Amino acid sequence: MNTLRMGALLGGLAITVLAVQAFSSFGHQGLSARPANPAGPGSRGSSAKGFAVVELFTSEGCSSCPPADQLVARIQQEDKDEPVYILAFHVDYWNNLGWKDEFSDARYSNRQKQYASWLNLQSVYTPQIVVNGRKEFVGSQESTLRSAISSGLREGTAAQLAISGVLEDQGKLDWHYQVQTAGNNLSLLVAVVQRAAITKVKAGENGGRTLSHVQIVRDFTITAVAAGGSGAGSVSMPQGLNKQDEEIIAFLQNNSNGQIVAAVSSPIP
Repeated sequence: MNTLRMGALLGGLAITVLAVQAFSSFGHQGLSARPANPAGPGSRGSSAKGFAVVELFTSEGCSSCPPADQLVARIQQEDKDEPVYILAFHVDYWNNLGWKDEFSDARYSNRQKQYASWLNLQSVYTPQIVVNGRKEFVGSQESTLRSAISSGLREGTAAQLAISGVLEDQGKLDWHYQVQTAGNNLSLLVAVVQRAAITKVKAGENGGRTLSHVQIVRDFTITAVAAGGSGAGSVSMPQGLNKQDEEIIAFLQNNSNGQIVAAVSSPIP
């Protein structure tokens, strides 16, 4: 584990996770829960009781990060038919140590700092994984990750989220959302995710290595959920990529404690 000499990691708070059940009525044009046991091609139903949002905070400049990147790549393949949603946020605070990560963004570092606040952590570090906004650990700890995912999938449903009317227009992806939940003080995060990439790192701690990445967050937006439970938004599309290489992941998050209460994903139409 790298800490960038930022101090020791404290334990996170344990918060009961709520789960998700996506609306089936939005059809193939909207986001829906990834099916656990698909009935066939195009099926949008799900028999899973819960979900797992896996957020990896990583960097190409961190020598401890490649094992975490490889771990989530295995999980991506193994759980491709389960409601497991992986987002790799490449932080920017390694960029001044010999190599600039082309996928990094200061906003991703700020998101990790927000988790440090939610989970009462003393510092940020890489690689770090946060599952469903409430359990964090070193990103290369395979048994801990598998246990956290299994726990999330076993939880019962308590919230519903659907996004419809997805439309690409001049480099933007527009969408409408609808939420049904007993919770309050929620935000909707919508991310455009690049499914895979390979980088030849020429300097820094990983200099001379060729690194493989999956589920790279290329842009995201956070929208406050309206009192009526419905609204609209947009997010930027990365240039130079085919739609087939991308997907959208969206989830509802409690603004007070970071708990994620619903999640959905879909290819970009």
